[in-house]
Amino acid sequence: MNIQPLLDALDLQEDAARALANDLRAQINDLQTRLREAEMHLEHLAITRKTITGLADRLPASPPELPEHPDYPRILAAFNHATGPLRAKDVCEALGHELLPKNVEGTRAKLKRLVKLGILTEADTGNFARKQ
Repeated sequence: MNIQPLLDALDLQEDAARALANDLRAQINDLQTRLREAEMHLEHLAITRKTITGLADRLPASPPELPEHPDYPRILAAFNHATGPLRAKDVCEALGHELLPKNVEGTRAKLKRLVKLGILTEADTGNFARKQ
């Protein structure tokens, strides 16, 4: 009996298995490299998170959003130019509104809303100032 064809067939299978093993080793090396890169990226993200949370208490608080009405930025501008507390009538004059009771009361309501938002303070009743 001639076993050479059988040995040749085994050689072919060994070569195919060897090629598959080499290909799998190359894929494993590539995956290990990608895994190391992903782990390093995760480590950097963890460091960044720790740094940001450590600094969060040192960052200034973002100012509250103003209600949507054109008077609010103008009211704040009036307080930026003021040297002391302002009354609702003073703010009405600064805005160019007539000193009618409805205008004064509307302005007072806006000033109270700015106090609730923490932008202004009411030192004395009716006297408003920019919060420091």
